[in-house]
Amino acid sequence: MPTYRDEAVILRTHKLGEADRIVTMLSRGHGKVRAVAKGVRRTSSKFGARLEPFMVADVQLYQGRSLDIVQQAESLGSYGTDIAAHYDRFTAANAMVETADRLSDSEATSDQYLLLVGGLRALSRGEHGARSILDSYLLRVMSLSGWAPSFDECARCGVPGPHSRFVAQLGGVVCTNCAPAGSPRVAEQTLTLLRSLVRGDWGVIDAAASSDTAAASGLVSAYAQWHLERGIRSLAHVSDSSSEGAR
Repeated sequence: MPTYRDEAVILRTHKLGEADRIVTMLSRGHGKVRAVAKGVRRTSSKFGARLEPFMVADVQLYQGRSLDIVQQAESLGSYGTDIAAHYDRFTAANAMVETADRLSDSEATSDQYLLLVGGLRALSRGEHGARSILDSYLLRVMSLSGWAPSFDECARCGVPGPHSRFVAQLGGVVCTNCAPAGSPRVAEQTLTLLRSLVRGDWGVIDAAASSDTAAASGLVSAYAQWHLERGIRSLAHVSDSSSEGAR
């Protein structure tokens, strides 16, 4: 069986035996990878700390039948410490890696990898509010997976907007003819913020009122969880506070 090398984000780990771990990674060139890291729970391990969640590493793996084996790991991005030191960053990062892990193997592309690395880097540096970084990631990762939300044309019939009703199950905003009874109205400034989150327009995002940020977050959460078909457990712990912005 051949060996191969790739860049990877560590999504999660599980204990295996007395000293090993199973590591789930999102790699740049090989999609999602599950591999055994032998001996990493021993204090003498040379690369155990490089295979913790939120870390980015250059890994060499031996291709096995069911699980690969980590042979080497060199750190490319040590984001875990700075993220773990702030509760809002930590919970947002958990929601991001859980989402990445929930995507199917066919959706785990190099663009998905780069998007996640960029999000974790921004979280670790406190460049913007943690919840806004998470919301932008969720909208963009949904778009990369073929579930791009509509914030202008009706998601059902395609008639041009502006529209003020949002239905996650239908794919975004809908016109009055297509909107089911009881569909929530969305303020135009909230829709402007949602468009900015998709584009990564941080000047608009950082200047948004807290009420609009909270409203947008609720819609993003509903949209992402509907299309992933199962709830993102980590979102229950994500703080609604957007007070920690760029520093």
